[in-house]
Amino acid sequence: MKNNIERSAGILCHISSLPGKYGIGTLGKEAYDFADFLKKCHVKYWQILPLVQTGFGDSPYQSVCCNSGNPYFIDLEALRDEGLLDSEELASCEMPAGVVDYEKLYKSRYEILRLAYARFNIKSKDFVDFIDSGEFEDYALFMSLKSMFNERFDNFPDAYKYKEHLAIYEFRNSVYKSEYCFWLFLQYQFKKQWTRLKNYVNSLGIKIIGDIPLYVAYDSSDVWGHPELFKLDENLHPTDVAGVPPDYFSKTGQLWGNPLYNWEVMADDGYKWWINRIKKASELYDVLRIDHFRGLDRYYAIPYGSETAEAGEWLNGPGEKLFECIEAELGEIPIIAEDLGVIDSGVIKLRKKAGFPGMKILQFAFDGKKSNPYLPANIENNSVIYTGTHDNSTALGFLEQMSEVEFLNFKKYLRTVLKGEDVHSPFVTREETARALCICALASPANLAIIPVQDILPLNNEARMNTPSVGQGNWKFRLSEIPSRFHAAVMRKMVIHFNR
Repeated sequence: MKNNIERSAGILCHISSLPGKYGIGTLGKEAYDFADFLKKCHVKYWQILPLVQTGFGDSPYQSVCCNSGNPYFIDLEALRDEGLLDSEELASCEMPAGVVDYEKLYKSRYEILRLAYARFNIKSKDFVDFIDSGEFEDYALFMSLKSMFNERFDNFPDAYKYKEHLAIYEFRNSVYKSEYCFWLFLQYQFKKQWTRLKNYVNSLGIKIIGDIPLYVAYDSSDVWGHPELFKLDENLHPTDVAGVPPDYFSKTGQLWGNPLYNWEVMADDGYKWWINRIKKASELYDVLRIDHFRGLDRYYAIPYGSETAEAGEWLNGPGEKLFECIEAELGEIPIIAEDLGVIDSGVIKLRKKAGFPGMKILQFAFDGKKSNPYLPANIENNSVIYTGTHDNSTALGFLEQMSEVEFLNFKKYLRTVLKGEDVHSPFVTREETARALCICALASPANLAIIPVQDILPLNNEARMNTPSVGQGNWKFRLSEIPSRFHAAVMRKMVIHFNR
């Protein structure tokens, strides 16, 4: 965002967290109902996590294709309305309310999507045009190969592993209808449904903030399709992988395992791969949030095969040259820089040079130091403040982890901070204090304040979205219903009061 964003507010809620009958949030009726809820709140932004098709671990930050849409999000009722499913088949897809059961989804959802595909006319003009665009060529080939071999791509037969032209040509023809077009059908339906939803959200005066993970997954069509753009050896295995050193979240650091970019090769053609990625993302979202922005200034390289992230080194990233190339090709793209974690002067300089707002997390503000950069008094206007992100405890969960003495001291400190913002709002219980944290964020100088939907309700850590470095049990949170008119009224009152 070259220019400061207007003073406003938004709500963070991923598509997967929406309620509904089919085991996971979708682009169906509940998404439109949630957009209506946002309108009632008077917020101007809906922030979501990456929309991508998830892989092992179900993380939206580990995808088989960085530009894909998640087939789980396809609205099955819309497929019924197209005549691709009947009501009995739709009823068979209903799942109990509660958290997302990814194992059950994986076993059942693709089966019903294949049934819908079997009734779809792959010769329709719109679909043929979609195929001919080539947008998901590598993705469709990659997923077809995955279906056949059920292996990581580095274990494919060499002709497919190294993407030999003749072998791929013959393979595509052999699975054209059975697999190749099926995977394209999923992306076609997702894109059509997402475009419809986004147009509706925009018609309400609300913009969508979408998340771009800095890195892509190793076992992905991105790496398989363009291995020369990544730091791989002759066997296409990573030489170094991504992560971060020990920090607030983990004593041994975070070993993400993503392959690192070969920035020197990317620079040779003016970062065309990144320009294309940003272009596609800007078609999906109104504002882009780049996760782990600091890795574009300097990135942490961990030797492949390491068991923790403790042994690594910092190397130089592309810096401002990347954004100069993006702007020269695409013009100014609204971007939020996720500048959390180990931050140094180089990251700050890059963010300010680009003009992007950084992120401020209120849960990090209360260490007793007046110089804390997350305290509202120290926040610049060109910032986005959150009570917490998808990687944090919920506000109520954050407070419930405190002892009684810690909680009493925290309340005293929070009252002092609120007084500094000229806010006088009584709070005693932990639930009231969680709401006071929302008030603190909305009252802050930051031009944009984002409140996770869990904190509006407020919910405890059973509703936490993700715990970094914990491999199981994440990304499962779902709302039991669309938040009520009462919660909309409370949020609306705060938004109006703090001129957002």
